[in-house]
Amino acid sequence: MLPESLSLDIVTPEKRLVSMAVGEVVLPGSEGSMGVLPGHAPLLTALSVGELVYRSASVRHYVAIAWGFAEVLPDRISILAETAERGEEIDRDRAERARDRALQHLKSRDAEVDFKRAQVALQKALIRLQTSSHARGESI
Repeated sequence: MLPESLSLDIVTPEKRLVSMAVGEVVLPGSEGSMGVLPGHAPLLTALSVGELVYRSASVRHYVAIAWGFAEVLPDRISILAETAERGEEIDRDRAERARDRALQHLKSRDAEVDFKRAQVALQKALIRLQTSSHARGESI
């Protein structure tokens, strides 16, 4: 018999962000977005920078995630993330400033600029802005 829900735990080095029963999770796996429902086959996957979405009852919740691992079992998902932030808690002004700084570095012709680092910073800022918009019910 399949479980009716999944126990979702999202943990960062600083805190436990989420610990609750959910009906569905969509996570940013290293090979692409992946949906998980109760009864899913066990697996372990690396996470990339992206938006994690989980559904509790009929409400969708959004979390900006950056790197980590997810362990999926038929009745449980454990997320160990380097960083994770609930969409409704994201400081949009700070994310916009980070986006602008990253764009400025990418446009720079300065030999001292680490372009890979600037690309990652831009990706994280854009995901934070997207997640914040989704959590507020705004279209992008």
